[in-house]
Amino acid sequence: MARVALVTGGSRGIGEAISKKLQAEGYTVAATYAGNDEAARKFTDETGIKTYKWNVADYDSSKAGIEQVEADLGPIEIVVANAGITRDAPFHKMSPEQWKEVIDTNLTGVFNTIHPVWPGMRERKFGRVVVISSVNGQKGQFAQVNYAATKAGDIGIVRSLAQEGARAGITANVVAPGYIATEMVMAVPEKVRESIIGQIPAGRLGEPEEIARCVAFLVSDEAGFVNGSTISANGAQFFS
Repeated sequence: MARVALVTGGSRGIGEAISKKLQAEGYTVAATYAGNDEAARKFTDETGIKTYKWNVADYDSSKAGIEQVEADLGPIEIVVANAGITRDAPFHKMSPEQWKEVIDTNLTGVFNTIHPVWPGMRERKFGRVVVISSVNGQKGQFAQVNYAATKAGDIGIVRSLAQEGARAGITANVVAPGYIATEMVMAVPEKVRESIIGQIPAGRLGEPEEIARCVAFLVSDEAGFVNGSTISANGAQFFS
């Protein structure tokens, strides 16, 4: 029986590439989304991957959604916490609402996604957790104090979970993408995009599929001794 993988924010961007890659590797995939019903329907029509709508920032919604996924597909053995948002502003202009919204989704949302499935993983003595962080969580970024804080915090979550889960056969790892050619990045003005690429020694943006391949390795049986690690996929833009 195929293992069930849950990918939050799994119907668009990097999450879409991860969902498709895991499906191609033989996993049964469930993808969550927050609000774009049309994109989710299109994604399911094209891939056959079931989509589920909930707000990862809300624990009760996450728990109920996860229970529905498991009722439909079986126990979740793989979690890819990918859902995230940005609300950029220089710190002196950042509102408490901008801070809280990003913290609730990108940091608390990771807790809300992993916590409900953790007991089952411990009981079954197997689990794979991958959290999608960011190069900006490793190095910081202008006008992203909120975002960088959450993505750095996600790395701390993983390093702690790795130690707690290791004896139960659970691994927890991070993939920290650099700038990837998603709709969001490609939508920025060309001059800004060229400036970003100029900071990347590889001379190009990454592709979502390159991040998906990192995830596919980390959730595989072959990666059972890789635990608490961060894969930096950023074209040599930053090392940590």
